[in-house]
Amino acid sequence: MREGWEIKTLGSLCDFVRGPFGGSLKKSCFKTSGYAVYEQQHAIYDQFEDIRYFIDESKYREMKRFELFPRDLIMSCSGTMGKVAIVPDGIPKGIINQALLKLSPRKDIFADFLKYWMNSPNFQNELIKLSQGVAIKNVASVKVLKEIQIYLPPLPEQKRIVAILDEAFEGIDSAIANTQKNLTNSRELFESYLNNIFTQKGDGWVEKKLGDISEVKDGTHDSPKYEESGIPFITQKNIRENGLTFENIKFISPSDHEKFYSRSNVAFGDIIISMIGANRGMACIVDTERIFSIKNVGLIKASENINRYFLLYFLKSKKAKIYVESASRGGAQPFIGLGKLREFPVSVAPQDSQATIITKLDELYNETQRLETIYRQKLTALKELKQSILQKAFTGELTADTSKTVKEKIAA
Repeated sequence: MREGWEIKTLGSLCDFVRGPFGGSLKKSCFKTSGYAVYEQQHAIYDQFEDIRYFIDESKYREMKRFELFPRDLIMSCSGTMGKVAIVPDGIPKGIINQALLKLSPRKDIFADFLKYWMNSPNFQNELIKLSQGVAIKNVASVKVLKEIQIYLPPLPEQKRIVAILDEAFEGIDSAIANTQKNLTNSRELFESYLNNIFTQKGDGWVEKKLGDISEVKDGTHDSPKYEESGIPFITQKNIRENGLTFENIKFISPSDHEKFYSRSNVAFGDIIISMIGANRGMACIVDTERIFSIKNVGLIKASENINRYFLLYFLKSKKAKIYVESASRGGAQPFIGLGKLREFPVSVAPQDSQATIITKLDELYNETQRLETIYRQKLTALKELKQSILQKAFTGELTADTSKTVKEKIAA
């Protein structure tokens, strides 16, 4: 620890207010206008404009201790935990809900310094260790949080560190935004080319129903008893953009598999397509000879009438996605039925053109994947750079040359 720095507890530097118990802020209290009720989303996305819930003046006076003031900090306390935002000037007057913690910095600590520290591994790792809950994490009690220690420099040094971090993070955030834009552009380039193939069709193309060019079946809709081991039971969750995955699968008995296999005899070279949920319409080729059963998944048997890779590219096109969306039904869990799958209108190129189209799409897809890998690696490196700088900032290792070093790493 550097000279002049002190070890302080978080509780000695801030006043803490945990959001009210859920029972004291019920949905029946909410109005269409009035005093704002701030939620986790305001901490997670660091914004205070989008407000969904309001309370009237009577309820506001009753819950006055939960009121937010400029320069307070709010922290998300459940699920997406530990996200922090500083309350800016001029926000609509209001209170926090039960999923937020309010911290009001005292005179010895600069609010911006505190926010950076709370975003650093120093605090976040401690928060994870102290947090409770299994499926949904919940932040530790206020009493425990108050005992977390912080190395605190004098106020002038806090402001110097904040100034260095502001400059460094401005450059990093700009680089992250540009890299994310490049990643999006590379994907959109491939999707645009793919869509043009199937909308600007050449001579000899025809429209056919999927059921007329391939045998189309579906998997079971039953929910069998799961086993610790046995035959893999594939659902729509195992169909990914880049292929079939056997991660996090469930297993069924050989006897159940035999029963289901008579309905849908999945084989190497077939195409399977999700029929339910958010990823319905997502398809992949069965590129393994591993034996498995399927549920809520459509099966398109390999056919001499169409190249399976050509068909797969078509199913990934915007034209195909529009059909899936329009042909789906159901509310919370929309699905496309077997009959609609068989009626799927497919744009089919002449047989001798399909291989050429596949080659062109493969080349562009592979280049897109190469670029995406580069961009994802850069995003990871930039995010790690932020964490590294934060780590140094709160161990007294930050120097005036940090911004220069950041610019060099961004340019590399």
